[in-house]
Amino acid sequence: MEYQYPMDVDWTTEEKIAVISFFQAVEKAYEKGIAKQELLNSYKGFKEVVPSKAEEKTHCAAFEKESGYSPYHAVKTAREAEETAMIRM
Repeated sequence: MEYQYPMDVDWTTEEKIAVISFFQAVEKAYEKGIAKQELLNSYKGFKEVVPSKAEEKTHCAAFEKESGYSPYHAVKTAREAEETAMIRM
């Protein structure tokens, strides 16, 4: 991994951890596969830190530009998957 996660300097350590956990879950979906609920739980934690849709789009677009992985598509796929599905992008 040769990139940095998009962060806000005003976030607390716990908030940064929640955001990083979500982006790592997206990476896992693309690289190895991840359980649907694990990805959605990490997204829920991310949304507690970034409740604004506009801010979410900004951070996710920055992450996608750096990594090539789309958080939007990963979450969309997870939401549409069967309850016990593994998400593999």
